[in-house]
Amino acid sequence: MRKNIFMLFSGCLLGLSAPALAIDIFACEPEWQALAHELAGDKAKIYVATSAYQDPHRVQARPGLISAVRRADLVFCTGGGLESGWLPVLLQKGSNPQVLKAPGLLLATEQVSLLEKPQTLERSEGDIHAEGNPHIHLDPRRVLTVAEALAQRLQEIDAANARFYQTQLEKFRQQWHSNLAAWQQQAQPLRNSKVIVHHRSWSYLLDWLGMDSVAELEPKPGLPPTPSHLASLTNVVRQTGTPLILYTDYNGSDAANWLANHSEACAIRLPMTVGGMEAVDTLSALYGSLINALLTAQEQCRHG
Repeated sequence: MRKNIFMLFSGCLLGLSAPALAIDIFACEPEWQALAHELAGDKAKIYVATSAYQDPHRVQARPGLISAVRRADLVFCTGGGLESGWLPVLLQKGSNPQVLKAPGLLLATEQVSLLEKPQTLERSEGDIHAEGNPHIHLDPRRVLTVAEALAQRLQEIDAANARFYQTQLEKFRQQWHSNLAAWQQQAQPLRNSKVIVHHRSWSYLLDWLGMDSVAELEPKPGLPPTPSHLASLTNVVRQTGTPLILYTDYNGSDAANWLANHSEACAIRLPMTVGGMEAVDTLSALYGSLINALLTAQEQCRHG
């Protein structure tokens, strides 16, 4: 009897000491899960729909994802057409009116200006996003703007913890400005460097770091590399002196390695988001890892 009372009392104490989760957040991609964790901390349970090894353009609307949307207080995704093949299905089947519009639906691309907005839309041009390039998370300047919008949404949804979210934002903003200065200084040797990319997913990273993309392994966005197109890129490498070819896991390495083996350029695999490499478990770690990897590859390729 005493044992049972003690166990009951201990259970009550554990229950009292455990942090109360205020909201459920459904994040479409790992970068937004990481950002939500920075600002919401232990006030939120955060579900992420994809991993760093998945192409976020192509995700199945699985029952588990539908259930997660159904119980969410906030759906936090990239938008800009990135999840157009699956997010609308989740929102419809999730039947959760709270996340069909603001404040329960936050699309990162709606908070910032986008690169590469097409003048015209033609199917013959490949997989073009009408609103512009959606891969904004690779520019930490834009991520800071998204963080400010996220903090505002969290305060609207969970007013009882508004002061906490604002404090978290202020801490994040201060650290982020310090990080931005350090990253820019570290990446100085990369300015004006030329690269070839597998897909236009790196545009924001290159814009931030002052690097230039001279060609893409895809003959058109979303179309797989072809032998004839890859062969033509050997001339591009020779004429421009481009040292690096960038790809990520879900692109596959075959095309990048073929071009590297048939030219003077070097193929480099980069993490596309949080979780894409060992120890890349935060947004800060992601940007630091990207800069380090580019600097190392540039140096190694130069002395090849």
